[in-house]
Amino acid sequence: MSFARVRALVVVGGLAVVALVFVVVALVKDTQSNAGSGEGCPSDWPRADVTLRESKDVKINVLNATDRPGLAGTVADDFRNRNFQVKKEATQKKQIDDVAVLRYGPKGVSSAHLLRAYFLDNAEYEYDVKREDDVVDVVLGGGFQQLATTTEVNQSLGDLGAPVAPPGTCPMPIED
Repeated sequence: MSFARVRALVVVGGLAVVALVFVVVALVKDTQSNAGSGEGCPSDWPRADVTLRESKDVKINVLNATDRPGLAGTVADDFRNRNFQVKKEATQKKQIDDVAVLRYGPKGVSSAHLLRAYFLDNAEYEYDVKREDDVVDVVLGGGFQQLATTTEVNQSLGDLGAPVAPPGTCPMPIED
């Protein structure tokens, strides 16, 4: 074996040892091991579900707050075709001008986050800390045109990042 090969093996071996030391130090000194677990939160604060859901796990009510008849049914069908669990479709008497309003409680935080992407983050949000179910009310307003395409939803989710617990709540402990 030539001197150049021995020298190259020594350099590569040394780099491997240095990389291993860095990995061990990073794991031992990790200060974020409990991040997102809700530790350190007051016990009387509600726990918000911040685990991003798939559409098949999201329950919604679709409400029409426009003067366009049948809008709730049409959009509910669009959501069903995208594997959402549509619980109810109805008409709301009070009309709104927004694209949509998402109403949810602590258990619906992650579901509302996913739905934000279907409206390209143009929906208004009404968080109710006292709401105890995991259903999100999707109230369609006068500014609504259509739901985003799959590609647009994926891009919007990338822009939105991970769900965040609203003020006054703590994230639910992460399940293993």
